[in-house]
Amino acid sequence: MDSGLMGVIFNFWTGLAILIFIVIKSSVKFVPQNHAYVVERFGKYNKTMVAGLNILFPFIDKVAYNQSLKEHAFDVPSQAAITKDNISLVVDGVLYLKLLDPYKASYGVDNYVYAVSQLAQTTMRSEIGKIDLDKTFEERESLNVNIVNAINTASEPWGVQVMRYEIKDIEPPRTILEAMERQMKAEREKRATILESEGERQSAINIAEGDKRAQVLAAEADKAEQILRAEGEAKAIVAVADANAQALETVGRVANTNEGQKAIQLDLATSAIEAKHAIAKDSTVVLLPDDNSNAATVVAEAMTIINKLKSNKTES
Repeated sequence: MDSGLMGVIFNFWTGLAILIFIVIKSSVKFVPQNHAYVVERFGKYNKTMVAGLNILFPFIDKVAYNQSLKEHAFDVPSQAAITKDNISLVVDGVLYLKLLDPYKASYGVDNYVYAVSQLAQTTMRSEIGKIDLDKTFEERESLNVNIVNAINTASEPWGVQVMRYEIKDIEPPRTILEAMERQMKAEREKRATILESEGERQSAINIAEGDKRAQVLAAEADKAEQILRAEGEAKAIVAVADANAQALETVGRVANTNEGQKAIQLDLATSAIEAKHAIAKDSTVVLLPDDNSNAATVVAEAMTIINKLKSNKTES
């Protein structure tokens, strides 16, 4: 066999190997995770290949669309919107979008990202037109929810879902901003005045309560002092009376004895003499009866009186 025939056979097998390699390479497709390949056969939708190993018929099937199933964020351009009270605002936002059906996203709309962005703008203008200016700042969360619900309802035929929508910035006109600043300043001053007056009122109440409490405590202390003083005086009177009673009782017991009688006679005589001395000292003339001028007579008279008192006590 000549060399020319050998070369033809070699080239044939080489070409066949290359052809088989090309066929195998074009028939086997490895789809990445979170991706989907839309396959067309003769220009018509055939199937959707998911992540992993997939087989195609070479030269008949082709991958028409490579769709990502990841969640994507897209900026919504700034746009003008008019509130319910006819205030013009400039609003922008960010849209979080996820593809759910690769077939609908490929054939239901030409560019689903652009379509959803435009839908988000029109929906945002519509929702802002339903509320007043003050509510746009207070109800951002409800605005976001309403916009997401409206977009999902309209974008269902496109096979996409809006996960969430966030308003990034709301810019009212400069004149409105200045008016809002004045309003907020007035509101802060009002709150400060109210708090100050409340503080003064509470302080006055506290002072009055303190004075009232001090007066009550002073009255209670004075009352307690008077009670203690009265109790002390009563106890002192009782003690003096008890002492006098004990003294009289002692004197009475001693008077019933002979020694007591003698002591009483001596005391009476001494008292009589001292009385007469006092009279003589204060007066230049002292008249005394002859029969009563001695001490014995005076003592006898005193004893007569004492015995008389004792006899009356015995009879009673």
